[in-house]
Amino acid sequence: MAALVVLLLALACTGGLYAVFAPADKAQADETAQSLTIEEGKKLYAVGCASCHGTGGQGTSDGPSLVGVGAAAVDFQVSTGRMPAATSQAAQAPVKPAVYTQAEIDQLAAYIASLGAGPAVPTEEQYGPQGADIAKGGELFRNNCAQCHNFTGKGGALTHGKYAPTLEDVAPKHIYEAMLTGPQNMPSFPDSTLSEQNKKDIIAYLGEVNTDQSESPGGMSLGGLGPVSEGLFGWIFGLGGLIAVAVWVAARTAKAKKS
Repeated sequence: MAALVVLLLALACTGGLYAVFAPADKAQADETAQSLTIEEGKKLYAVGCASCHGTGGQGTSDGPSLVGVGAAAVDFQVSTGRMPAATSQAAQAPVKPAVYTQAEIDQLAAYIASLGAGPAVPTEEQYGPQGADIAKGGELFRNNCAQCHNFTGKGGALTHGKYAPTLEDVAPKHIYEAMLTGPQNMPSFPDSTLSEQNKKDIIAYLGEVNTDQSESPGGMSLGGLGPVSEGLFGWIFGLGGLIAVAVWVAARTAKAKKS
C-alpha cells in the first residue's frame, strides 16, 4: 500500500513539474527563434536598405522612416520587387522580380516590426475567398478604388508621372497588404475604415473580375481604361470622320460649281 502511495505521489510530482516547466521552455524557444530571425533581418537590412532608410530605420533624404510601418508593408514592398528601388529618381517604384527569398523577406519584416508597432502580415484566413460576398466587394471597390484603378481594376494614370497599377494577377495577400498599409500614392484602409470582411469581399470581387473571360456587355472595351482611351478613340475616329466628310462635301460642291 505504501509503495502504491509513493508511486502516485511521484507521478503527481512529475506531472506538476512538466506542467510548470514545459510551457516556459517552449516560450523561451519561441523567443529565441524570434530573436534570431530579427538578428538575421537586421543583417540583411544593413546591407540592402540602410543606405536609403538609415541605419536604424529612421529615414534619410533618400528614403522614408520605417519605424512603425509594420511587417505587412515590408512583405508587400519587397515581395513585389518594388524594394529595393532601382532608382530614387523615378516617380514611383514599379513591380519587378523580388530580390530576396520569402524566408529573407520574413526576416526583414521581423526586424522592421521590432522597430515599432505596425500592421502584421495577414493570414490566409483574412484574405482567402471563404465567406466572401462578391457583390458587396464590387460595390466597395467601385466606391473606394475605381477612381484610380478604374472599374475593371486595370489601373490608370495619376498626376506627375505616377499611376495606379493594374490589379490583374496580383496575389490576394498583396492586395490585402496594400489596403492595410497604403503604399506610395494609395491611401491606407485600416480596419476602422474597411473591416477585415470588407477587404476579403473586395479581394474576392477582383478575383472574379480577373478570371471572368466573358465578352464586355458594353461592346469593345478599349482596354477598359475609361475616358482616356475612349476620348482618344473619339478624337481620332469621330472627329477624323467628320473632317473627312467635310472635305468630301466641299470637294463635291467645288466640282459642281465648276461644271
